[in-house]
Amino acid sequence: MALKEFIIANPKISIIVISGLISLFISLVNYFVMDKEKVMKGKERQKELQKEIKANKDNPSKIMELQKEMMSHVGENFKHSLKPMMITMLPILVVFWWIKDIFAESFSGWFWWYLISAIVFSIIFRKIFKLP
Repeated sequence: MALKEFIIANPKISIIVISGLISLFISLVNYFVMDKEKVMKGKERQKELQKEIKANKDNPSKIMELQKEMMSHVGENFKHSLKPMMITMLPILVVFWWIKDIFAESFSGWFWWYLISAIVFSIIFRKIFKLP
């Protein structure tokens, strides 16, 4: 109960710490599970294809061919990110259920604090772990 009382007494700090821990958890799972090299190569190829599409804006058949190839890379990248997402989904849902129960009455703006701090932590951890 001491943890719950501390969280209720310091809601903003608690949300920031919780979002940092969740972002760290997600980043670590991505770091160890995701094939970063394949994802980065796929993203690089997508950028090249986007440049080729812009260069061939007058050739609709070439654009369609390039877009088909781009969609295959998008699907491949999604497939690589699906496994880490499946691993992290259940623990995150449990934590959100727990947070919602704690802050339902005392701190109505908890979600926005969580969202903003999670974005910041996610950017920081992606840079630290060199994630795509």
